[in-house]
Amino acid sequence: MREERGWTYQDVVNIAAKPTRRTADRRKAWKWEHWGVEPDADSQAALAAELGIPMSEVHRLGWPGWLPDGNPVRTGFPWTRSGTLQSLDDTLEHAMLDRRGFMKLGGEALVALAGQWLTEDPEPVVAALTGGRIDTQLVADLEDGLPRLRRLEARLGGPRARHLLGAELDTVTGILKEASYSDRVGQRLLRLGAELARLAGWSSFDAGLHAAAQRYWASGLRSAHSAGDRALGANIIKSLSLQCYDHGLFADSRALAAAAVDGAGEVTPRTRAMLLLRQARAAAACGDRAECDRLLAAAETQMGRANVGDDDPAWTSYFDAAEFHAQTATCHADLGRPRLAQRHYVTALDLMPAAKHRDLATYTIQTARTHTALGDADHAVHLLETAVPMITAAPSQRNAARATAARAELPLTAKDPKVQRLDQLLATLAA
Repeated sequence: MREERGWTYQDVVNIAAKPTRRTADRRKAWKWEHWGVEPDADSQAALAAELGIPMSEVHRLGWPGWLPDGNPVRTGFPWTRSGTLQSLDDTLEHAMLDRRGFMKLGGEALVALAGQWLTEDPEPVVAALTGGRIDTQLVADLEDGLPRLRRLEARLGGPRARHLLGAELDTVTGILKEASYSDRVGQRLLRLGAELARLAGWSSFDAGLHAAAQRYWASGLRSAHSAGDRALGANIIKSLSLQCYDHGLFADSRALAAAAVDGAGEVTPRTRAMLLLRQARAAAACGDRAECDRLLAAAETQMGRANVGDDDPAWTSYFDAAEFHAQTATCHADLGRPRLAQRHYVTALDLMPAAKHRDLATYTIQTARTHTALGDADHAVHLLETAVPMITAAPSQRNAARATAARAELPLTAKDPKVQRLDQLLATLAA
């Protein structure tokens, strides 16, 4: 927690002592951290107030569990069905409490997790558990709700959708733990849990809650593994790759994207194109032009082979022609090719349905950045203004951060009336 906030030991004791005006000796904080000494109630209350943690959570979780980093993302569960259920339980207990935007798993730990997923063999689902018998109709009813949940998450944005997705995952985890079912039904339940964890992770990621996202994705990866669904596992690894990309961990992003492609198994052309584009984006971020261009060409070939009649996984439904052009554009933007990027962004925006507020906002902002790079700051301002209502309609911490970054790139003074108007609009996103 100290490292994440840039605090010294003295900073910690100053905060703890401020309400009571007691002596602030830095050695006290050192003992809390290294000797296992527990701060007194007043010190904990002062620290909790500074961190925005309710006292109810302080009392419920105890020291040091209530600290923002008091519950690390655990990845050491066995790659078995039992380990999957332990991981899901751990995620459901802690993910909603993650209030900070920090990643807790470093790139090395994520790459190791992907490596284990690649090499471990799935354990067969045990046919019977205590509790009632689950039939295929109940599983089908639960599966039928996935398209609605995907639409809600895409249209409402992560901050609004993550609680609903967490509740759905809790239901499926409870069934997995307490019911009895056939091996085939168990596999379907595990696959359902994996996809719910992926969606919950994505909504947390979109909300800027990166530790929560990692919790969901780590448990979802195990669930997909137990279900024997390599493609779904690859999609989760792809999400972890994007998270590393967003945090500037480009080498780790590249390693994860490669693991996703290598471990996906036999997949449809559309799925392969989607995974190759993530790998291309990581290569572009690393400045590897030749490899990025090779992967873009391979992705385009796969996309050209995709047919309406293919048995694509349902979670690839978002990856249409518009998304293909948008991802391609981002590769070119990262490689310093703004004109080529702009061409693909414009095509993506022309093809994108009006209901996809979040995606429209994302690529409107990215298009604005290409206009700035090409010397057309006025049009960039106009595009950023049009993106603000889209972000309001589908709240996204990532899009709000993108808009702020794009504003910072504008070669205009703060006294320019256009910039002042834009700043007022951007301020509404932080309200």
